[in-house]
Amino acid sequence: MRFIIEILLTGLAFFVGAKLVPGVSIDGFGNAIIASVLIALANATIGFILRLLTFPINFLTLGLVSFIITVLMILLVDNMMTSFNTSGFIAAAFLAIVVALIKAIFSAVAGEKD
Repeated sequence: MRFIIEILLTGLAFFVGAKLVPGVSIDGFGNAIIASVLIALANATIGFILRLLTFPINFLTLGLVSFIITVLMILLVDNMMTSFNTSGFIAAAFLAIVVALIKAIFSAVAGEKD
């Protein structure tokens, strides 16, 4: 049950983030959920491999490369979906920042339960 709530909250974060960030559009809440699941899957597969390959550079830049990989995964999903559009790298970067902040607010309000 917690997994489903996490998916719905991440979709809500993407939907709100798309409304806040200029240059990003999502056609509906259902498409926001699909986009968030696809971005999570891309981060878990391709992003994981890229993070392993770029570990030394990521270590030297204190995680900046990891953020860039996340932005690239957003752009990858943007190319896969017609209902989710970003105007470029900067818009995708701002979307990643806004979604991370919204998810942090959600987890602070809900609290972490083991």
